[in-house]
Amino acid sequence: MAHQLHFDLPVREARGRDAFIVAEANALAVALIDQPGGWPAGRLLLTGPQGAGKTHLAHVWAEAEGGRLLAAADLPQADIPALAPGATVIEDLDRIAGQDAPQTAMFHLLNLAQAEGGHVLITARTPPRDWGLTLPDLLSRLSAVQIARIEPPDDTLLAGVLMKQFADRQLSPTPEALAWLLTRLSRRFDAVTEAAAWLDARAMQTGRPINRALTRDLAAEAPHLFD
Repeated sequence: MAHQLHFDLPVREARGRDAFIVAEANALAVALIDQPGGWPAGRLLLTGPQGAGKTHLAHVWAEAEGGRLLAAADLPQADIPALAPGATVIEDLDRIAGQDAPQTAMFHLLNLAQAEGGHVLITARTPPRDWGLTLPDLLSRLSAVQIARIEPPDDTLLAGVLMKQFADRQLSPTPEALAWLLTRLSRRFDAVTEAAAWLDARAMQTGRPINRALTRDLAAEAPHLFD
């Protein structure tokens, strides 16, 4: 049965601009992020699959603009008037469906930011119509926000993401193992992330190198990561 793998291992994730891999799947999103002066009403929604690099790109933008990052779930405790004039990232806004307080706070942030010339970058996996929002005024505001979408990865981006996952975990797979993974892993960001986490954990547990033999074990134990 297909299942999710979960590991709690330390990862030194590189989130600088130089570490963000630009390819056809995300080039348009990157171009829009780089031009906040052109965002309609000072708002932009960044969408894409899990593991696509939304958080990484949001950190890049926040650093460049001197902005702040906030999880959508923390909106009720935020100082909305203080955030409104600046550059603000609200992460995972699609996860507040059915929660009145964060929806109301987000509505006020959008209104104040527009009035005071602030910029708001929002991250989510899907467009607002799919979130199940229960505040009609917020849904109306968000439905008009420009969307920058990170598309599913092509082979170039998939290879880059896999290499970054290994680099963040300070791992050195053999060239044969890397080539084997790149030809067989599902073309999904989350599959690449899970595969790197599994190999990291198993290598630590067994002291084995990340080679062809270990990648074959991965395929046997986690077939849902492969086409």
